[in-house]
Amino acid sequence: MRLMGILGAVLIGGLNAASSQVITRNSDEPTLYTYCQHFQSLYTQIREESITPDSARLEFSQIMHGLQERFRSRANASQDSLQRDSLYRSGRYFAFPIRGYATSAIGGTHGEGYRGKGFDLFDYNVRGSHPAQDIFIADRNQDALDDRTSKPADVLAMSNGLVLAIETGWKPGSEYRGGNWIWVYDPTLHGLFYYAHNNEIYVTPGQWVQAGQKLADMGRTGYNAYKTRSPTHLHLMYLQIQPNGLPEPVNTYPWLLTAQVSK
Repeated sequence: MRLMGILGAVLIGGLNAASSQVITRNSDEPTLYTYCQHFQSLYTQIREESITPDSARLEFSQIMHGLQERFRSRANASQDSLQRDSLYRSGRYFAFPIRGYATSAIGGTHGEGYRGKGFDLFDYNVRGSHPAQDIFIADRNQDALDDRTSKPADVLAMSNGLVLAIETGWKPGSEYRGGNWIWVYDPTLHGLFYYAHNNEIYVTPGQWVQAGQKLADMGRTGYNAYKTRSPTHLHLMYLQIQPNGLPEPVNTYPWLLTAQVSK
């Protein structure tokens, strides 16, 4: 299904990778909900290996170009590279993505857990890269509750953006690596934030979120994250969309160092 051939499907409710509820209407221009639905479908196809990597790249590029055009038409949405770089360094743009935690919770001494080489979003069989930062909480008994509060840790949006897709149906025993995940598109940066291994998710596709807004409860979902050898953590990835519409991973460690901490 090609993006421009979609006749305005409107996503409602808690769309997840296993099922969706949509209504359709006649429209020549895809709505933001249409982009959410198409991204959700594409990512599911990639995971299930029901689409070739080349076809997935083409469809992904179409979605990203479409989103960019939709937001570019809005006042003050377009930012050149110098303006974006200023935002990165300002210390005011990003929120630290775990409430009550700060940079000391990031895996490694200086964020060495990030390994971007070899990453391929479109080929599910590609392994070995880790283009993300893992952020850990105190959870010695691995019950997905913060030892300090006896409550789930809040996963927060790192920046303002549009919730593109979510997964809520992960079950123990599933081989899917990300567990219950969230994709958020930041139109100012023209990039995607990916939050993985969550338990309950509190946002839905098509919803606009603000930096620091709660997205989910941190969890232990995902093939590797569920294993006892894995400490409870958030897997945070950012993909910068290139001029050709394809993603390039970016190390979020410098951004996390300047992010605003929420208590």
